[in-house]
Amino acid sequence: MIIMRPIRETDLDVLCDIARESGPGFTSLPDNRELLQAKIERACRTLQQDAALDGSQGYLFVMEDLASGQVIGTSGIETAVGLSEPWYHYRIGTVVHASRELNVYNNFRTLDLCNDYTGCSEVCTLYLKPDYRKGSNGNLLSKSRFMFMAEYPERFAERVIAEMRGYSDDKGRSPFWDGLGRHFFSMEYSQADYLTGSGNKIFIAELMPKHTLYLHLLPKDAQRVIGQVHRNTEPAKRMLENEGFRFEGYIDIFDAGPTVATRLNDIRSVRDSRYVKARIGDSTGRGDHLYLVSNSLLQQFRCTVAPLQPEGSAVQISHELADALRVSNGDPLRIVPIKARQPE
Repeated sequence: MIIMRPIRETDLDVLCDIARESGPGFTSLPDNRELLQAKIERACRTLQQDAALDGSQGYLFVMEDLASGQVIGTSGIETAVGLSEPWYHYRIGTVVHASRELNVYNNFRTLDLCNDYTGCSEVCTLYLKPDYRKGSNGNLLSKSRFMFMAEYPERFAERVIAEMRGYSDDKGRSPFWDGLGRHFFSMEYSQADYLTGSGNKIFIAELMPKHTLYLHLLPKDAQRVIGQVHRNTEPAKRMLENEGFRFEGYIDIFDAGPTVATRLNDIRSVRDSRYVKARIGDSTGRGDHLYLVSNSLLQQFRCTVAPLQPEGSAVQISHELADALRVSNGDPLRIVPIKARQPE
């Protein structure tokens, strides 16, 4: 059985492995043991604290294969971005240049540096080891965060965003960075990405151009990848779109990856999830549909995917599933179909 749970300090080694595996562009997990240890310690503190939407709190979860005890993935949530340090995006806009006398009318797409998503919650740090990218694992890794947010909405902002990893080639080269950022930063994309992930963002404000940028002046390769995602990120993007996230014209300042956003209460798994009581028995919990199912515990949060057949306000689950979720007979469970039901 595969479950999601909060990260522990003993997970440091495997988080370091994931940071190395994920490669350039995975800003939220820099390949630095001390920084990753600090992230884990912060996540553990957050679970011990009352809600604080001041940018000081963040959650990290890991996916664990209970049969082997192996950690196979990670995902996270930042409660409020841009409050303790600047949070930059490029906003895509339009400028019209027109001359009635010359009978010329031109639309130009533009980029403007902004902090428009300041204060939003962010779902982030999504990575699943390649051998486990199958079945419902990707859905569980991403959507378990929404089950947690549905259980504790007071811990998150009204708006939720997700930054998608932008396009880069097999060698880690980012055409957008080569066409724009390199001219202002005089460093490789991987180095700038690492500095950002390590919390050293002040250089962005110091070096980025402050004025409007015209997209048609960038190289064609850079223009083509604006709003595009890395091929490994395509499934995560589709999943978020199915949950109600939408692209609003904001991109990453380094690799031009899209940022998608929605209201917390409009996320499908938040909006449609509901409580049922656990009935523990010998049944294996077979059902016609796969459900996300989670407990209502904070520090001992658990979430998994299981075939269920809810009956009114209760659902039959196996002893194995109850143990995995750390629930007893009669305890509340939050459930939601893993995929939206299509109207008949």
